[in-house]
Amino acid sequence: MEQTEKVIDEKKQGKPLLTEVKEGNTKKLFIESYGCQMNMNDSEIVASILSDNGFNTTSNINEADLVLVNTCSIREKAEQTVRNRLQKYNHAKKHNPTMKVGVLGCMAERLKAKFLEEEKIVDLVVGPDAYRDLPNLVEEVEAGRDAVNVILSKEETYADVSPVRLNSNGVSAFVSITRGCDNMCTFCVVPFTRGRERSRDPQSIIEEIRSMQEKNFKEITLLGQNVDSYLWYGGGLKKDFKNASEMAKATAVDFAQLLDMCATEFPKMRFRFSTSNPQDMTLDVIHVMAKHKNICKYIHLPVQSGSNNMLKAMNRLHTREEYIELVENIYKIIPEMNLSQDMIAGFCGETEEDHQDTLDLMEKVKYSFGFMFAYSERPGTLAAKKMEDDVPLAVKKRRLQEIINLQQEHSLFRAKEHVGKIQEVLIEGTSKKNENEWKGRNTQNTVVVFPKEHYKMGDFVNVKIEDCTSTTLKGTAVGYSDNN
Repeated sequence: MEQTEKVIDEKKQGKPLLTEVKEGNTKKLFIESYGCQMNMNDSEIVASILSDNGFNTTSNINEADLVLVNTCSIREKAEQTVRNRLQKYNHAKKHNPTMKVGVLGCMAERLKAKFLEEEKIVDLVVGPDAYRDLPNLVEEVEAGRDAVNVILSKEETYADVSPVRLNSNGVSAFVSITRGCDNMCTFCVVPFTRGRERSRDPQSIIEEIRSMQEKNFKEITLLGQNVDSYLWYGGGLKKDFKNASEMAKATAVDFAQLLDMCATEFPKMRFRFSTSNPQDMTLDVIHVMAKHKNICKYIHLPVQSGSNNMLKAMNRLHTREEYIELVENIYKIIPEMNLSQDMIAGFCGETEEDHQDTLDLMEKVKYSFGFMFAYSERPGTLAAKKMEDDVPLAVKKRRLQEIINLQQEHSLFRAKEHVGKIQEVLIEGTSKKNENEWKGRNTQNTVVVFPKEHYKMGDFVNVKIEDCTSTTLKGTAVGYSDNN
C-alpha cells in the first residue's frame, strides 16, 4: 500500500491505549487498535465503558485481566496483523491462564464463528454496535462461557458515552457524528460490519465538543463513514426518514446545518470533517464552509476511479461528469479549497482505457494528496461474490505507480501555491525531522514546519511560507493569529 499521505496513522496502529487511572478500579485492560480513525475513536468509547466497570488500562500485556484488539476488515494487511497479534496473546495466556482475550470491531463482525469455534483463540467477540454490552459479556466469559454479541443496531450511536481521549496530542480530537453506512460500494465491507447508517443527536455532539473545549482542545474533526449524509430527525436509521412524521421532517438537521451549528457555537475552534461521499455532498455544505473562517478549507472527496465503467461496477452512485461538475462548483465557491482522493487501481474488469480516464480526472482536479491502493478482494463484499478479480498483479502495480507518480506531481503543484503566503497554522507537535521546529497544519490540511522560537503546542500562529516539498511547507512564524 503506497500513498502520498497515510489515512491510517501507522504510529497509532497496535499502540496500547493508556487512560487516567481511576481510583478503586482493580482490573487491568490492555487494548490496542488497528485500522481507521473510527476504530481509534471506538477504542476510546470502550475504555470509557470499561473504566466505569472496574478496569484501568495497562501497557503491559502480561499483567492484563482482559486483552482486547479493535480490528479492521477493510485491508488485508490489517486483518493479517490482527491474526498475528492473537497468536502472541495466546502465548501470554499460557503464563496468565485467567487472562481473557477479545476481538472488537469490523473483523469481529465478519469472522465471529471462525474465531470462537474453529480457531478457539478468543473468549469474546464484540461487534461495533455492542460495546455497551461489554460489562455483561466480560461477566459471561469470567463464568467460563464464550461470549459473542455482533448484533448490528438501528439506534446505537454512543451519544451519551463520553470517550476517554487516548493517545491524543491534546490539540485535535475526533467526534463521531454517524455510525454505519448505506452505500453498498461493491469493494467495501463496511455496511456489513458496521450496519446501516444512523446519526447522532446534534445536542450530544455539541456537548461533546464543549467538553473538548473545556479541556483546551483547539480543533475537532467530525467523523463518520459518510458525514455528508448526516441526518438527525429524532433517532433511527437514515433509510427510514421517509416514514418520519411531518414534524420530524420539518425539524430535521442535515450536515450543512450541523456544521453551521458547530462553527457558530465554537468560533475559536477549528473544524474539519471526514469522510465525504460525492453523491451526498451538497453545495449547502460548501456555502457553510465559505461562511465560517473556522471551518477548514479542505475536503477528502474519494472518487475511487475516473472511469464511468468502473464507477458503475463499484456501485458508486455518481458519474465521472457529476463528480467533475461538483469539483468545479467547489472551486468556484472556495477557490483556495484543497481536495484529496481515494483511488483504487486494477478493480475488476478495469481496462487500460479506464485507467487513462482515472489519470485524466486527476489532471482535471489536481488533488493535494491522495490515498492510493491496488485492488485486493475483501471477503464478504459484493465484488468478491459476483465479480472476477481479473487484472494481473503486475498490471495493478504498474497502474498504481502511475497514479502515485501523477499525484506526487500534483501535490508539489498544490504545495507551491502556498509559497509566499502568510497562513494560519495550529501547532500540533514537534517536527519529526528537527526537534527545534514545530509542525502543524494550515486550513488546507497541508503540514507546515517552522522554527519553534517562543511559541507552544496549541497556539494558532501566522507563518510565512518560504519553501516546500510535495508533502510539507516550510516557513517562519510572523506572530500569533487572531484566533488565540
